[in-house]
Amino acid sequence: MGFKHLYLLTALLRSTAVLAQENTIPAECAEVEAPDTFEPVSQLPNPFEFFDGSAVETKDEWACRRAEIRAMIEKYELGAKPPKPADFKATLSGNSINIELSDNGKSIAFSASIKLPSGSGPFPAMIALGGASIPIPNDIAVITYNNEQIAATDPGGKGLFYQLYPTEIGGLMAWGWGVSRILDALEELGPETTKIDPTKVGVTGCSRNGKGALVSGAFDDRIALTLPQEGGSGGPGCWRLAADMKSRGINVEDGPQIVTGDQWFSPVFSNYVKDIATLPHDHHQLMALVAPRGLLVIENSGIDYLGPWSSYGCSTAAQTAFEALGVKNNFGISQVAHGTSHCQLPSSQNPIVEAWIDKFLRGKDGETNVFQTDATWDFEASEWIGWTTPELS
Repeated sequence: MGFKHLYLLTALLRSTAVLAQENTIPAECAEVEAPDTFEPVSQLPNPFEFFDGSAVETKDEWACRRAEIRAMIEKYELGAKPPKPADFKATLSGNSINIELSDNGKSIAFSASIKLPSGSGPFPAMIALGGASIPIPNDIAVITYNNEQIAATDPGGKGLFYQLYPTEIGGLMAWGWGVSRILDALEELGPETTKIDPTKVGVTGCSRNGKGALVSGAFDDRIALTLPQEGGSGGPGCWRLAADMKSRGINVEDGPQIVTGDQWFSPVFSNYVKDIATLPHDHHQLMALVAPRGLLVIENSGIDYLGPWSSYGCSTAAQTAFEALGVKNNFGISQVAHGTSHCQLPSSQNPIVEAWIDKFLRGKDGETNVFQTDATWDFEASEWIGWTTPELS
């Protein structure tokens, strides 16, 4: 029996299923496992095709297709994200959220700092991995999170996360796990204690932290707005497109290079980078996991190493998931060249960021019809996107 047909037989269970906020995938789809082998795909893989080859036709079916996409990314690239431990405690001391938890017979503790606006709240908030590189408005709380304490970029397997969990889980997923535990703390403490509205929380970061912000938003459905900045390859860039750039002599960070340096990925990912067509997914699908929530990709078109052509093309493919769900303008990309000034936001992008914060954190009207670059790319969608965007009912 195909997965799609299994879904149709069990859909009535949804009304009685108990779903975790962190992961809103329906219970009848939650235990899906990615196959061990796939046929190589040179184009970007179709996000609207189940493992059994059947097509996604409804929004309910998309919810189960998300389970398959998550399973692929966890199995072949990032490692499986552990759930919230049962032994979990959060406290607030001054401007610090303190988290203590135990799992697998071991315990760790970490904290995140809060900068609150003036007033009584509750306020929307932005979790900033390693600190914010974009201007955060004064009416938005900022939660600064030292993700390197959770999982070190180098050497691999070091950090608080790995005192609890295996090193087969990459650093990006470990960082996302830490973001989720901060959200757990906000929920447990409540807005009356923290002055933060846990339903209006975004996540941001730049460079490697932009990759981590994207993974955080993709794997926690409580995050209202994801703002990865200059994440490049391993973030909003697609591996297949980065490989194409490299084949044309462009100095871009691609899969074979990235796995030899920083420890952001599962060791399993190294098995696929030399022939990237054998990887059954790509990062347009990672971004599609954020849908229908807000996702704004902020990139620098002037640094080849970031793979801006790849990020633009990958975003073109990712937006089809948002469009299929009827929320095309919940996804956007803004690319502006600003030379080698990595992790600097040009003033021309400030109104764009403000509009997305308006819509997804403040609950106001915001103009989010943003899909723009100041570059002249030769990206031909028909060469890489082999599917027609469905209108999911």
